[in-house]
Amino acid sequence: MRIRVLELLSEREHAVAELLPEVGVEAAHLSQQLAILRRTGIVTSRREGTTVVYRLTSPDIAELLTVARSVLTALLTDRAELLDDLRPGSDSTPRD
Repeated sequence: MRIRVLELLSEREHAVAELLPEVGVEAAHLSQQLAILRRTGIVTSRREGTTVVYRLTSPDIAELLTVARSVLTALLTDRAELLDDLRPGSDSTPRD
């Protein structure tokens, strides 16, 4: 869930009410996770009246998320191809 929040915040700043439907958890749970991210210095918040708005503290965090997604996608693709090769009746020839 924290990664999803960070991905959303990498696009733009969000109010808690905007994050709730995107993350799909109870408000109390989201608030706890945002507090953890705030304490660690990954996100910062500000008040606009009764609304709390969150944003990433650095654009480098958004870049890190992009790189991590790319690496994980490549790993999962490789694993999926390996599983396909191992399935009985697979037409694929084993890869090196």
